[in-house]
Amino acid sequence: ALFIFLNRTCFNGLFRVNSKGLFNVPFGRYENPTICDEENLSFANVALQVADIRFCDFEECVNLADSKSFIYFDPPYRPISKTASFTSYIKNGFGDDEQVRLKGVFDKLDRKGANVMLSNSDPKNIDRKDNFFDNHYRKYHIQRLSAMRMINCDATRRGVIKEILITN
Repeated sequence: ALFIFLNRTCFNGLFRVNSKGLFNVPFGRYENPTICDEENLSFANVALQVADIRFCDFEECVNLADSKSFIYFDPPYRPISKTASFTSYIKNGFGDDEQVRLKGVFDKLDRKGANVMLSNSDPKNIDRKDNFFDNHYRKYHIQRLSAMRMINCDATRRGVIKEILITN
């Protein structure tokens, strides 16, 4: 209930924590936000009956997964510019070392026969020579997709940008 309340009343539905792991998003500018969408919550309740949601380090899912598992990773996106960095929105940050560690987990899950998907920013938006994901995930399927970015304090800077979707 607290998460839903914060998500519905904070700035653009953003979820971010500070270095102490505490939620730190300012209030949004909503006149009458829908806090409790009963119909949507009921649909989510039904869909989540078959899900196993855990709050843990992503590496722990390797021990829980098997060939019937589907794992989707939506990590803090790799920065595509100096001002568009969301890697510090978690307690210990999420830099390239963590991205590489996540790739190792992706590999382990693939070897177990699990279906794995990962989304991230496409560094080629800014630097056509940045092959970070192409090099690390070269044996997997990489799709470049257009995605609408909705979080920016300057509404004129919101819009379509390329992201990547990696699957095994």
